[in-house]
Amino acid sequence: MRPVRTITATALPLDRSDVDTDQIIPSDWLKRVERTGFEQGLFSEWREDPEFVLNDSRFANARILVAGPNFGTGSSREHAVWAIQQYGFEAVISPRFGDIFRNNSTKNGLVPVQVSEDVARTLLDAVADDPSTEITVDVEQLTVSAPAVGVSADFPLDGAVQHRLLEGLDDIGLTLAHTDAIDAFEATRPAWMPSLA
Repeated sequence: MRPVRTITATALPLDRSDVDTDQIIPSDWLKRVERTGFEQGLFSEWREDPEFVLNDSRFANARILVAGPNFGTGSSREHAVWAIQQYGFEAVISPRFGDIFRNNSTKNGLVPVQVSEDVARTLLDAVADDPSTEITVDVEQLTVSAPAVGVSADFPLDGAVQHRLLEGLDDIGLTLAHTDAIDAFEATRPAWMPSLA
């Protein structure tokens, strides 16, 4: 994971509610052995429609995804987060997230920005009207803003999760932060205890 402090970028408006992980990355894509290439499967069934927003070249460089309520519900596939990130998105803004999706997001460095329905609607409409509208997600201050449309709001994030994102720490990174304590324990661990060596 890389540290995430501030993201200032254009956004893609996904004006749909109750988007589940099977719609984000259909189950056909779960057969892959490698952990790369999932961007091709992002919303792949919806992308068959030429009018689907991901096919709109005006949003080609968007790094923030603005969605309706209940984003990322359904099964616990981490592949949904991988697909969103590999496509180029660094944050998702929604009034509500599926709990497992939110957890998978923070463990992979994708910022889940939960805002009120009014703020989400304002951002969706603004970005749809003007694809050049920039949004700033500030993980240090826990704020989301779009000055061009008068949006400035706070978003919740647990302190431990905020630390993880700011420092770029996945689960292994969190463990390795305690390397000295682990080494000290191993050095004094009684020889009679079970070992993997």
